[in-house]
Amino acid sequence: MKVLVVDDDLTALLIAQKVLAGEGYDVLTATNGADALETVRREGIQIVLSDWNMPGMDGIELCRSLRNVASLGYVYIILVTSRSSKSDVVSGLSSGADDFISKPFEPAELTVRIHNAERILSLETTSLTLFSLAKLAESKDSDTGQHLERIRHYSRLLADLWVKDPGPHEPLPPRFCELLFETSPLHDIGKVGIPDFVLLKPGSLSDDEWTIMKKHAEIGASTLDAALVKFPNAEFLRMGRDIAWAHHEHWDGSGYPRGLKGKEIPLPARIVALSDVYDALSMKRVYKAAFSHDVARGIILQSAGTHFDPDIVRLFQSAERDFREIREEFDDASAPPEVPGRRDR
Repeated sequence: MKVLVVDDDLTALLIAQKVLAGEGYDVLTATNGADALETVRREGIQIVLSDWNMPGMDGIELCRSLRNVASLGYVYIILVTSRSSKSDVVSGLSSGADDFISKPFEPAELTVRIHNAERILSLETTSLTLFSLAKLAESKDSDTGQHLERIRHYSRLLADLWVKDPGPHEPLPPRFCELLFETSPLHDIGKVGIPDFVLLKPGSLSDDEWTIMKKHAEIGASTLDAALVKFPNAEFLRMGRDIAWAHHEHWDGSGYPRGLKGKEIPLPARIVALSDVYDALSMKRVYKAAFSHDVARGIILQSAGTHFDPDIVRLFQSAERDFREIREEFDDASAPPEVPGRRDR
């Protein structure tokens, strides 16, 4: 990964360059903010280590300029400074800085902060990749509007409530809520493997067509499972696979594809199952009008213990106002025009 070091002090510049090059980074340098901005534009830099005090465009102005250029993508900015007052910290953060390091810096501390920047950028890239994959699947069934945005927000809301809920619960992986936010849009990724004559059929499916349609759960799971074999420590792939495979399972064992029952169904899939059904009920589709929140609510409450985990239904009840707000914020009114598509049962 390329790192740009910006400092008008040549000694400090060379020290930082030597430390980071020794860690395997491709280090570029600039001695002022204007040159730095141009280097970022030209080289596609993602990490900038900049001195605060420089003639002309200082570190604060450089931060603001980088944040104002949307085409650059996200640039992680670390300011090098001897300032430590609260007002200085607020000023730096307000300008767009992500982190600070004291001047003069210790090589070990600099290395750790750059590694941390790389880790955070990697998480952002993972999130964007996951969402792009999900949008690819959704593109085949384009009557879903902002479905993915609503699903990820409903799911994170329920996950937050689950984490805060008192009482014994199954162990959760680190960053459970954020992982669910990132991976829940993958729930229907297997639809890329469903023929259009089934997926886009506006009327009822025949028994044979419905058999084909239900395969999307296994197709999605096997796709992500193949990636998981290559990257066995990637928790987001594990969670995404479980969601794709099991979000159509029912609490009473009547779902598909494996007929899992109760807590045999992974928790992320149980959460996404309720989010997905609420969205299908409450939003307009070519085959149905939008149901009111109260009607959707009634169907979900009636399905507690059969379709849905009763504990998740209870959490849904406690968050109905938030569900309404998410629904309104990501309403399909501004989404692209609908084309014939299939109900996801």
